[in-house]
Amino acid sequence: MSKLFHMQEPNLTFGYGQKLQDPRDGLMLFGPFTRNRIKGQVNIGIIGPERQRKYLKEYLIRIHKPIFPEVPDKARPYFPGLEAAFDIFINFDNLIERDISNSEIEKYLRYTDGHQRIHNITNLYTNPIEKYCNQEEMPVTVWFVIIPDNVYIYGRPKSHIPKADDNIKDGLRAKSRKLGQPFLFDDLNRMQEAYEFEVNFHHQLKAKLLTCKAVTQIMRESTIAYDQIWENDDRIKAERKFDTAKAWNITTTLYYKVGGIPWKLGYIREKVCYVGLVYKKTDTREDNTNACCAAQMFLDSGDGMVFRGNLGPWYNPTTKEYHLRKKDAYELLTQSLEAFKEKSGSYPDQIFIHARTNFNDDEWEGFSSAALGKATMVGIKIKSDGTFKIYRDYSYCVPRGTVLQVTEVQGYLWSRGFVPRLQTQMGLEIPNPLKIEITRGAVEFETVCKDILALTKLNYNACIFGDGLPVTLRFANSIGEVLTAGRNIKTDVLMFKHYI
Repeated sequence: MSKLFHMQEPNLTFGYGQKLQDPRDGLMLFGPFTRNRIKGQVNIGIIGPERQRKYLKEYLIRIHKPIFPEVPDKARPYFPGLEAAFDIFINFDNLIERDISNSEIEKYLRYTDGHQRIHNITNLYTNPIEKYCNQEEMPVTVWFVIIPDNVYIYGRPKSHIPKADDNIKDGLRAKSRKLGQPFLFDDLNRMQEAYEFEVNFHHQLKAKLLTCKAVTQIMRESTIAYDQIWENDDRIKAERKFDTAKAWNITTTLYYKVGGIPWKLGYIREKVCYVGLVYKKTDTREDNTNACCAAQMFLDSGDGMVFRGNLGPWYNPTTKEYHLRKKDAYELLTQSLEAFKEKSGSYPDQIFIHARTNFNDDEWEGFSSAALGKATMVGIKIKSDGTFKIYRDYSYCVPRGTVLQVTEVQGYLWSRGFVPRLQTQMGLEIPNPLKIEITRGAVEFETVCKDILALTKLNYNACIFGDGLPVTLRFANSIGEVLTAGRNIKTDVLMFKHYI
């Protein structure tokens, strides 16, 4: 069999139970879904150098007021202001600030050893936050971590800086010693710790703060103060058209991180949960099989939790796939089921497990054992596929929501494409579809496609019409990176907001 059809754009539910397609329309007209539960003042903290904190405070004051685009654009609507859209406002009278010495940042930025450079810079931020969490009584709901652009530029794995006069020799000595074997000198022992972490500022900072459960939002100075930093007028003018989009994204993320649900799915099958599997190799060598496994579970409310599984030889270099042992699959899904029961009062009726690879018999038996007598399971394989495209004799590409079903259990879903509400297409190129396959369990293929298309609208880290991937897989790589950013990251079951 083979058939081509189009699915209606999923609605979202906002305040007063009202439903619309576009998150920005719904928030402007009806407010967030939890408008009666989360409202009023929000206590935040700001940490960073003095100049960058000044930029951020000015920006936070600005987004309490409307922001209009220079040219009306349906794809980038005006922003009505934080309080008007979300019914919350920042408590500027009790703003918690922690200063980071710019000279200290500049000193560490000159380190040519990436491990030492990023480890020391993240500590400048994480140590004061951890100290505040452990010693102060006034709660800080969200910490805004404001960084100079150089930290972003030189805080990534492949960043390179010109050769500098730093402690590279001592760093190499610390790195050469097997981890866990102490030196006679404390300085070298402290330096050795840097090699227990990945060279990535964002992931390392998030990983170090999992223990104290601090919620953070990392901001680049050029994101909010480009017109004060840049000198090129054409560049500033080009960036200005994104002002409303930035305001929507930042405030939506803030509302979610303070405990609110901006919107939830309009079409909800009750007592259904979605689990996305997360894998990350702990060693980038191809022949190494060790990897970390975790699961993202999303409730019918739209909120999510992250469960860390065990480290193990999950990677197969031959097939380039990840698979769990029966025991580990059982433990991981059991955690998810118990968390769902704690949140909802009972087990789900149906569990959809999303992954980028097939499920082998051993791991599926483990999942099935965990769900026995509690819920039915369906295994779904989802991958971006560039094998072929669909072209139309129109100005715009194939509509978002188009489905080509090839068999009873396999087909293609275009989660990107032309959006009538926006009168434009998502992305600049002809979109690739998602290849979807029901590999385990029994369910209607169209039902699976409806769920996946709806789950592309639950990215609370951005206020956009829809995403290219369902939220179950959208953040899989970054969550895996955070969980493996350190050698022995210890964490409880935490809400999704701690990782994004």
